[in-house]
Amino acid sequence: MAIVGAGAAGLATAIFARRFNRARSVVLLDGARAPGAKILVSGGSRCNVTNATVHERDFWGGTPSVIRRVLRAFPVSDTIAFFKDIGVSLHEEAGGKLFPDTNRARDVLTALLRESDAVGAQLASDHRVLDVARAPDGFRIDTSRGPLRASTVVLATGGQALPKSGSDGAGFAIAGRLGHTIVPTTPALSPLLLDASDAVHAGVSGVSHDAELTVWVDGAVGVRLTGSLLWTHFGISGPVALNASRHWLRAQIEGRPVRMTASFRPGERFDTVDADWQRLAIANPKSSVQTTLASMLPASVAAAILRQLALDGTAALAHVPRDDRRRLSRALVEFPIPVTGSRGYTYAEATAGGVALTEIDAATMASRACPGLTCVGEMLDVDGRIGGFNFQWAWSSGFVAGRALAGI
Repeated sequence: MAIVGAGAAGLATAIFARRFNRARSVVLLDGARAPGAKILVSGGSRCNVTNATVHERDFWGGTPSVIRRVLRAFPVSDTIAFFKDIGVSLHEEAGGKLFPDTNRARDVLTALLRESDAVGAQLASDHRVLDVARAPDGFRIDTSRGPLRASTVVLATGGQALPKSGSDGAGFAIAGRLGHTIVPTTPALSPLLLDASDAVHAGVSGVSHDAELTVWVDGAVGVRLTGSLLWTHFGISGPVALNASRHWLRAQIEGRPVRMTASFRPGERFDTVDADWQRLAIANPKSSVQTTLASMLPASVAAAILRQLALDGTAALAHVPRDDRRRLSRALVEFPIPVTGSRGYTYAEATAGGVALTEIDAATMASRACPGLTCVGEMLDVDGRIGGFNFQWAWSSGFVAGRALAGI
């Protein structure tokens, strides 16, 4: 068995295949001299291994029932036990994120490589796979070091995010040639670029606060997401923007009208916010608009919003005209975020799109389109929100594939 790609999903597949069946020959092929670059840079070089609570609703892309079945086969509790077994204890941080106790991604990669070697999987680094083709006895694998033969092949090449780590999308082309449908790909978990002539971001760069982002597709709400929003010199980032990016980008690639708005009062709607301003004007008639708004938001963001609306922040609440009050109330729940694009795969943490899940057997990760082929991890049309979910998908899909390939 040949596994193309020695990242998270590929290493997991190799380890579990050999753990379940030591008679199963496993070779890991990777184009890098030192595999695992993406693991090393993940989570700010700390590696957010998984999350304390993982459900299929934490993912987007393919069929939820398939995602649910794979996750249940190897849940978070098993992931924690697995890493403890290979010498990596985890601790929980805000948002349920689980990191290694050492806070070193290097320790996660070292443990995986050590366990892969211990179970007898052969690592062939600096073997870039150029193509995989069907052959009478299985598959012919063309590599930078010459051709190889394998009875079965696992594609674990990752997506296109962080191309410097080796994820260049080549696996999608290989899967396509082997008969798979490739759902068009876009960056996911990517910072977003804003129109510099029609946004407030430049004046509040580095400021973060809670917000709700709404992606409107075809004139209707596509998705609402809440979390921390970070304003940057180029646009927006932070968890909520990263999670929203895939929805904006997918609508764009599909040619559908898309726009984004922000609510600075998450979970509230216009009528409620407008009524609050009216109550505040009665209770504190002499308070200025700027001072009052700054009690709800960082002062710099409050000032930027007022400038954008051309409202006088020094005006007392009691003297704010009804139309101005309503414009401000509307802006606080539906502030235009003029997205022009993203920072692309170079800065993305995941890839949306990939091998269609309908063409994969959820019980084995085996291809329905090409007998003998298996696909795992980010190769598939599954992308999780920020917080360790994409790594959990790698461990779970690797476990399911490894167990099946071992003949269990």
